[in-house]
Amino acid sequence: MSFIHPLADVAECSIGEGTKVWQFVVILKGAKIGRDCNICAQTLIEGDVIVGDRVTVKSGVQLWDGTRIEDDVFIGPNVTLTNDPYPRSKAYPEKFSGVTIERNASIGANATLLPGITIGKSSMIGAGAVVTKNVPAGAVVAGNPAKILRYVETYSGDTKAQRMTNTSHDTTRHDTTRHDTTRHDTTRHDTTRHDTTD
Repeated sequence: MSFIHPLADVAECSIGEGTKVWQFVVILKGAKIGRDCNICAQTLIEGDVIVGDRVTVKSGVQLWDGTRIEDDVFIGPNVTLTNDPYPRSKAYPEKFSGVTIERNASIGANATLLPGITIGKSSMIGAGAVVTKNVPAGAVVAGNPAKILRYVETYSGDTKAQRMTNTSHDTTRHDTTRHDTTRHDTTRHDTTRHDTTD
């Protein structure tokens, strides 16, 4: 049996067994929410939204028309999803370009996802990231605009058995080394100039 807090405003919609809807949540007519989800306080879910099973939606999130969320997704607090690439007041597109989040993906707090993009299976979006294009399965992205930092490997379908695979950290280390070398060369150059002056 699902739980709906008495201070939630839930219109006629589909809510699966075991799902919890907390206080000050607004769910509009037609929304479909799966089993064993946790919809935290002060979230909004519009009518043309589909949420899979075992999804966590933390406080301060709005799921706009056209949003599709698959099973086992985590959406952190104050994540912003969008659905209209050219928004104007009182002017609506023929069809909204909602965000699709594939199964087992995690979205960090305060991330912003632009309209029409797909967040791939098991990917991770860093806190505060601004995601402007599709994210491949298993990618870890962060920054503004978000860039791929590494990949997550999942073994035997067990979401708890994961390991990070570096893709760009060697470059970062190399940049640090180059910076140190430049500083050292500058110091050597200053010393040489000083010797010449004497």
